[in-house]
Amino acid sequence: MPKRRADATAGEDDEMRASEEKDNLPELPPADEEWSADEDDVEEEPDEEESGEDDEEGMEEGEPAVQEPSRVYLPGEAEEAEKTGDLVCDESAYQLYHTCGTLLPCLSFDVIPDNLGDERTTYPATVYCIAGSQAEKANKNSLLIMKMSKLSQMKPQKDSDDEDEDSGDDSDEDELPELECAQIRHIGAVNRLKFAKVNNVPLAASFSETGSVHLWDLTNAIRAVDDSRIMSNFRQNASDYTPFYTFSGHKAEGFALHWSRAAPGQLATGDCNGDIHVWKPISGGRWNVDQRSYRSHTSSVEDIQWSPNEANVFASCSSDKSIKIWDIRQNPISACMMTTGDAHTEDVNVIHWNPTEPFIVSGSDAGDIKVWDLRRFATGNAAVAVFRHHRGPICSIEWHPTDSTVFAAAGEDNQLTQWDIAVEKGEDEPQELDSVPPQLLFIHQGQTEIKELHWHPQMPGVILSSALNGIDVFKTISV
Repeated sequence: MPKRRADATAGEDDEMRASEEKDNLPELPPADEEWSADEDDVEEEPDEEESGEDDEEGMEEGEPAVQEPSRVYLPGEAEEAEKTGDLVCDESAYQLYHTCGTLLPCLSFDVIPDNLGDERTTYPATVYCIAGSQAEKANKNSLLIMKMSKLSQMKPQKDSDDEDEDSGDDSDEDELPELECAQIRHIGAVNRLKFAKVNNVPLAASFSETGSVHLWDLTNAIRAVDDSRIMSNFRQNASDYTPFYTFSGHKAEGFALHWSRAAPGQLATGDCNGDIHVWKPISGGRWNVDQRSYRSHTSSVEDIQWSPNEANVFASCSSDKSIKIWDIRQNPISACMMTTGDAHTEDVNVIHWNPTEPFIVSGSDAGDIKVWDLRRFATGNAAVAVFRHHRGPICSIEWHPTDSTVFAAAGEDNQLTQWDIAVEKGEDEPQELDSVPPQLLFIHQGQTEIKELHWHPQMPGVILSSALNGIDVFKTISV
């Protein structure tokens, strides 16, 4: 059965965020479509002169002022936005909404799975993540291993008429969120960062702007954010924390990096010269990196995704506008099995492989999103859906970890969107949403230059997103 779109609203004003926890961070070095599913109701307050008893327009004395009805705000309508003034976040559209400042921009990050249980829906919530900074000076960068705890659920909004006289009683107020952070020095800005657990050891792979790819053992750092005594010792010895393996075989910096889920420890990295290298774990906690590059792209490799089921297959996308499927059992020269040239009209920035179905979703510089059926990939007619909403390049995209029809995307238009490809248009939808794709469920705003998003694998519907002004943790009413 097709799904129907639920009513949803999106946040716009930073000041309406549920909470912002910066104080506990360790000190860091200083540092063409107009569519929207945003339904924030914005009301214009009547002008004082027009709302008074002495109306110069002829309003009779005692007659109530007429208030303009609320309406839907569509992102991109700059002229209309100027008329409405400041937009207000509808907090009822979120079940969870917190933000964390990182002092330095940390545009690439990843969620760290924890031991607190799967399918968690209770509050207060706890999340772990790792982020990499992008400071102007190469030697001022860091990896930040963070634990955000006591993240409370959004409280239902009450009408002023419903407020009790004892509303001032704060005895049941939620505790403030807490943040613990372990900082590791990283040479060069972090272009891309991915987490994986290999042989039960928590690892991170980071692609530096210097062109080197590093592997890090995060065991002590994760213990530190869980225990203040370990944290004290960790900070005293932070200067000794170094990567246990570094590959410097790339001839240029890169942004494509992904761990295999089907073959734990297997890694692929792609650079701006179009070269891809495959890493395979060997005995003794070491890695063998094939010096022969997988090369078929004619421009920068922008993203890489391993098949979630096939240990020998991965996909890549490039600024040469193509998406390619590779089989590493073949010689690197002939390993490219299938190619969709001109997959988009402009650079293909990001791709993501559906965890359970044979689909890949991609986003481009043109702002469009396409869903590809891998069973038809070789025919050249593999795109089964095209969505146009974003007014800037797509910079991150990811399928929901358990719902095979839902994905989220982020663009340089400061919008993070949630989509469901199984949705059909409702019969009684508002007329102002006629131009909105029915598959567009929700728009999250309020962040500046969103770069990455990730669904939390253990907390259904929870998304983390990174931007210049920090990392948001939220769950909408739509997913």
